[in-house]
Amino acid sequence: MATNIPATVREYHIPTVGSIDNLAIRTKKVEQPKPTEVLVKIYAVSLQHRDLDIAQGTYPMGAIPDVVPCSDMAGQVVAVGEDVKYFKPGDRVCANFTLDHIAGDVTPEMQQTSLGGQTQGVLTEYRVFPCHSLVKFPDHLSYEEASTLPCAALTAYNALMGPKPLKAGDCVLTLGTGGVSTFGLQLAVASGAVVIATSSHDEKLNHQGKLGAKHLINYKKTPDWEREVLRLTGGRGVDHVIEVGGAATLPRSVQAARMGGSIHLIGYVAKEEIDPAGILPSIFTPSIFRGTTLRGVYIGSVESFQAMNRLIAACPDKTRPVVDKVFGFDQAKEAYKHLKSQAHIGKVVIKVANA
Repeated sequence: MATNIPATVREYHIPTVGSIDNLAIRTKKVEQPKPTEVLVKIYAVSLQHRDLDIAQGTYPMGAIPDVVPCSDMAGQVVAVGEDVKYFKPGDRVCANFTLDHIAGDVTPEMQQTSLGGQTQGVLTEYRVFPCHSLVKFPDHLSYEEASTLPCAALTAYNALMGPKPLKAGDCVLTLGTGGVSTFGLQLAVASGAVVIATSSHDEKLNHQGKLGAKHLINYKKTPDWEREVLRLTGGRGVDHVIEVGGAATLPRSVQAARMGGSIHLIGYVAKEEIDPAGILPSIFTPSIFRGTTLRGVYIGSVESFQAMNRLIAACPDKTRPVVDKVFGFDQAKEAYKHLKSQAHIGKVVIKVANA
């Protein structure tokens, strides 16, 4: 290994789930890369809603005991194993959310390699990764910007470019202004689609308009927003819905989609009171008669990550990641709390080291 790599580094861990305040820092020895591994100095980590759930003990899939949190990072290669061919020291890289998901559909075995939950995460100063899990990110992005790509951007890309790929002239509905929704807006605009954006805050909607959304709906002022979507589309409905609300918003999303449209099931952040007994009928029958595709989206593969990066590099002005706020490494708890407040637009980032 290179002589400028420290012997020990700091990392966060969660000794007991249940609260953001349980995040703690510990010191550990730097790992030596094995023949097919790469040692990366991590410069930035971005947060997602899953990180909150894992810290609070509410994530449906759970997490390994004493987990190192977070899945989304950007860093620089500092050492490589003897059998690594594609990467060299100095390369700027991200790790894929699911380390072993290289191409095709995710499997249960691949899912067990998900960072920050089913395996140790990236909120650490240095980490070893299998070389097949890494992707070089576009040159024009900073580490802070690139750290937002592995989950939010790739999930949006996988949704829009999946089995029924987005095409120019399509109409896309985004819910809210979080990371996935904002990236979905940007990727759709870059691909020539028309975007309808929703939020409960006019200021956030104005921001989405500046990113290229053609139509803006404040769902607090327009609670029957699915009807407004139909009006805006001349009764046709949208081709794609970036559905991050969950059960509370899904019935309206089904009504807002065109016949044969696609609803990409990504999150469950909506906090409205819902009637469990009434959800299924409001989704099931309309979906049948409208020919709606309901597709769960679990991030994406290394292959998709590479394809997405080519789109981002080709349209740098329309796809530059939106970073709401950057916190220092010692401010991780504050970063988590800012994300939990839902005051952000785009992504919340923790700077691990200065570039």
